[in-house]
Amino acid sequence: MLGFARSIVNLFALLGALSVLPSFINGFSNPVIWEDLADLDIRRVGSTYYYSSSTMHYSPGAPILRSYDLFNWEYIGHSVPTLDFGSTYSLTGGQAYVQGIWASFFDYHPGKNTWFWGGCIDFATSYIYSAPAVTGPWSRLTTIDKCYYDSGLLVDDDGTMYVSYIYNSTVWVAQLSSDAKTEVKSQQVYSPPSTIGYLEGSRFYKRSGTYYILLTHPANEEWVIKSSSPFGSYSVKALVQSVAPPVSGGYPHQGGIVDTPSGQWYYMAFIDAYPGGRIPVLAPITWGSDGFPSVTLSNGTWGTSYSNPVAAHPLAPLTGVDYFTSIGPQWEWNHNPDTSKFSTGRSGLVLNTVTVTNDLYAARNTITHRILGPTSTATIKLNYANMKDGDRAGLAMLRDSSAWVGVKRDSGSFTVGYTSGLTMNSDWSTNSTGTTSASASISGGTIWLRVTADITPGSGKQAKFYYSTNGSTFTSIGSAFTMNNAWEFFMGYRYAIFNYATSSLGGYVTVPLFQLDSGSGTTPSSVPSGPTSTTSKATTTTTTTKTTTTTAGSGGCAEVKAGPVVRAARLARLASTRTIGILSASEQPCLASLCSLLSLCTPPVRITSRNALVSLVLPSISV
Repeated sequence: MLGFARSIVNLFALLGALSVLPSFINGFSNPVIWEDLADLDIRRVGSTYYYSSSTMHYSPGAPILRSYDLFNWEYIGHSVPTLDFGSTYSLTGGQAYVQGIWASFFDYHPGKNTWFWGGCIDFATSYIYSAPAVTGPWSRLTTIDKCYYDSGLLVDDDGTMYVSYIYNSTVWVAQLSSDAKTEVKSQQVYSPPSTIGYLEGSRFYKRSGTYYILLTHPANEEWVIKSSSPFGSYSVKALVQSVAPPVSGGYPHQGGIVDTPSGQWYYMAFIDAYPGGRIPVLAPITWGSDGFPSVTLSNGTWGTSYSNPVAAHPLAPLTGVDYFTSIGPQWEWNHNPDTSKFSTGRSGLVLNTVTVTNDLYAARNTITHRILGPTSTATIKLNYANMKDGDRAGLAMLRDSSAWVGVKRDSGSFTVGYTSGLTMNSDWSTNSTGTTSASASISGGTIWLRVTADITPGSGKQAKFYYSTNGSTFTSIGSAFTMNNAWEFFMGYRYAIFNYATSSLGGYVTVPLFQLDSGSGTTPSSVPSGPTSTTSKATTTTTTTKTTTTTAGSGGCAEVKAGPVVRAARLARLASTRTIGILSASEQPCLASLCSLLSLCTPPVRITSRNALVSLVLPSISV
């Protein structure tokens, strides 16, 4: 072992001239988050960036993400704690699919030290929520009896709040009262000519004394109007028109702009990327002598990568293990849950049956997680011993066409089965509750369920379902499920954990673990016996080389090959300046081993995952 360590030290000497890693190390890649995060509003306060998104019928609504560099993001909360818009939002007396939270405004008022979120619900009433801190507590401030459709909020230099919105296919601006509870006045400010056509998705800004409203012509163009007054008159210019995206999918459009502390500006748009949803892409913008912005393109297309806006600030990965000691902000329920029928803690997530139905779409307390693209795997451990006859519990691919793998209890016996063919009508009512096409008898009270989903944009993309009775060997069940990539449902597919009754209430299941992996998945982590952190997003991610699972923070690379060692050594040298490097998943354990052998790293090695690559940040180095 000592001889190997010395050879590595010699390798460092040989690599002394290598002072830079490949150029992509200092740049970010698009999409910046391969998850369904549409209708975004993006803001900066100090050196921190915040991102808000639409969620429609999912609860809590309007997730908030945080970043320190515009391309590493983490979920930190929601602006709308519960969808208190009527009983149908709780799957009581109906359903609210594709209703609820659409494009909405989100901004910080520095004079009031208050955050505001607002949106039009059911095309009738605008709801405004506020919070003293971005992480909450958020509460409803007021409702205004008009629809601020696809609205943007501007807090002017003097603290006056203006809302841009769409009404009758024209652009309007409203001035709010100083407490944001009522409207002072509103007027039409722009009517797009027929050469531009319908515009929506407004975002309101002020720069150097000029007012700007961003508007989208769905779903391929973004336009900017500007004026010296919030109420006009406005002139117009295109920002992007049918620009080829950085990955397959639709054209970049909608979204918002934001500046860095040093005065650089960026446009965060999104692209339609079904079946996964709508995913954000980032590009720098510059300002012309005419006062309008323009996007920096790469050979006429949206760049697959650009230089980092600011120094990279990695965050905990979107992949990892969740032990459900609490419900983290990356989770949302399908409609409002019955909060008396679930619990979290050291045993995990306990889901009691809430609804007697044969329809997953009508079942309350289904909890969902966005799918990480382009391909990812969700695995749950399910303790099913306390199910009652007629109960169904499992893991679904949830959208307007759905499928699931799960456990059924009937006549005292348990089976694991694959059910597909769940579909909705065009009004989002249930068309079919699906058919079970494959099943197997099980016993023992515990099972692991898994789905691997390829959400690369396009038709014919598939998800595959598996189960395991020992947590290590997974058996495929049923045929591959072909996802629907039509846009009309707006929201993309989600992983969904459910438990419902078809006969009577009283049963429950426990989910001690949810694991999200990039690619085809790894061996599930074991459930810790002692206290755990509230969310696995801050724990060390496990990775797999072939069939062995290795925790990167523990060392343990059985055989360090020349190529990985060279790349690991280059990374380790540069990590002394806290530069971020990128290694493949198969090389990741080798760096952990290298650090352990040479005592280079101050534990733990922090790991983040993006686009099937693994970034490692070494907190300190001594060489």
